[in-house]
Amino acid sequence: MNRKAGIDSIGFQMIMARCLHAGKAGIASTVGMLILLIATADWLVGNTVSLGVLYVFPMMLGAIVLRPPETLVLAIVCAILRWWFDTPGSIAEVILRFAFALVCYFSAGLFVTALLRYREVETQLRLLIESSPAAILTADGQGVVLAANDAAQRMFALEDGASLLGRNIRSYLPVLGDALQLLVGSEGFRTAAQCQGRRENGEIFLAHTWFSSHGVKEAAHISAIVVDSSEEMKDREEQNLQHLLRYNRITAAGLAHEVRNISAALAILLTNLNQKHALSPDEDFQGLINLTRGLEQLALLSLSSHAEQIFEEISLQPILDNLRIIIESEWTSIGGAIRWPVPTSISKVLADPNGLLQSLLNLAQNSFRAVQESPLKEFAIEIEETAGRVLLFIQDSGPGVASPERLFRPFESEVEGTGLGLYVSRAIVRSFGGELRLEPRPAGCCFVIELQSAN
Repeated sequence: MNRKAGIDSIGFQMIMARCLHAGKAGIASTVGMLILLIATADWLVGNTVSLGVLYVFPMMLGAIVLRPPETLVLAIVCAILRWWFDTPGSIAEVILRFAFALVCYFSAGLFVTALLRYREVETQLRLLIESSPAAILTADGQGVVLAANDAAQRMFALEDGASLLGRNIRSYLPVLGDALQLLVGSEGFRTAAQCQGRRENGEIFLAHTWFSSHGVKEAAHISAIVVDSSEEMKDREEQNLQHLLRYNRITAAGLAHEVRNISAALAILLTNLNQKHALSPDEDFQGLINLTRGLEQLALLSLSSHAEQIFEEISLQPILDNLRIIIESEWTSIGGAIRWPVPTSISKVLADPNGLLQSLLNLAQNSFRAVQESPLKEFAIEIEETAGRVLLFIQDSGPGVASPERLFRPFESEVEGTGLGLYVSRAIVRSFGGELRLEPRPAGCCFVIELQSAN
């Protein structure tokens, strides 16, 4: 991420690689030869001058392959050799020299060991950052980019040879510049944001950003991980549009069915009126008959454009898990409980996963509204398998349904809202060969979604 640091790191790694290439035995032999040469030189110069400081070099070389206990043993050996050829002095002075030498040698070895571990961690972290498909960058308090990986260079569409370093991140991710303005404390903050990014060529994209900051004002720094979510958003919105169109067709077909039933009943009523009062010559009566026929033809046209049934083998467990993630927090907020005794093994079913989740979510929301005034607030889903069918029992501890016969009728005045929720949910379930019905229970309310087993 930083070129100079990278060069220094590569140089250090090359030296370490050459040392490690010699192996533990080779390094140990070199250390032994160095210690022997230093001891010989110390003996030759006599007791007038001490060369004990030179033992630091074999200590640092040996620490490359030695464990801390082994490094301590080597430090003791070097300290003894230094004491043997040391300049004369009092007993206390000699003891202090020996202790200080031992600490110095051992510390030098531990320093190399810690440096090697630090370099290894740094190398692994650098490899992780450089190989990451997500853009990772750091900026100072003014928004100037201090470090960035290759993915950041590609994300912001910089020209070949151009670098993001030294540029202001506000030009590419304004949200990070705004975040730097919010630094008011020394602790900084950690958060995530979905925002709009801008490439060097002016193209905009949807960015998911996770960033943290530390420091205040000019000393502030911000680090961020950025992912380009444009393709994900495009796929999600296209999929949502397809689902919306599909469910609109299902709803329109269901309403057309109701219009056809009303038109048929109205036609029978007009026929009876004609037989009783001979209204055929009346132009207004004939206009009413034509209007009724027109409504019936319109209903038949809508039914003929009904979407084909959707048969896809799906697993229920992920759908139920997603449902629980969506509804659990609101049930917890009212002191409610969710009982979810889902079997460990569930047969796959034939259904549309998004349609089934939408139907379950509608039933869960109805239950949530129903238990608001109940002393006991519970919601449960149970699963049974029988004769090639999988039954989902959706239950709550609410007051139950006062008028079951009016449940699946659209635009019922006694139903909260438009009354289309259950009607559309049943239409969706029926679109993939299932059924939604009310199950009579002595207490509470229970709906059953019956699905075809894929086994």
